[in-house]
Amino acid sequence: MCRNIKTLFNFEPPATEIEIRDASLQFVRKLSGFSVPSKANEEAFERAVEAVAASARTLIASLVTTAPPHNREVEAAKARARSAARFG
Repeated sequence: MCRNIKTLFNFEPPATEIEIRDASLQFVRKLSGFSVPSKANEEAFERAVEAVAASARTLIASLVTTAPPHNREVEAAKARARSAARFG
């Protein structure tokens, strides 16, 4: 899986539309192999991003959990610590 795609479910505050679209864009880029599509593929690429974003919104809204929401700042600090341990 693409390392740039972040978990969006069960966070406080909830994922924003921008975060959902960014994750969808990364997913479509990974599937297509294009970071920027050609003019000929641009429309299909954008349709795919919108379709993935719609599916992601539906999924996030449908999921349930009993776990308390994660704090974005705490999770970001954990990620920085893992990165520092890994890369020095």
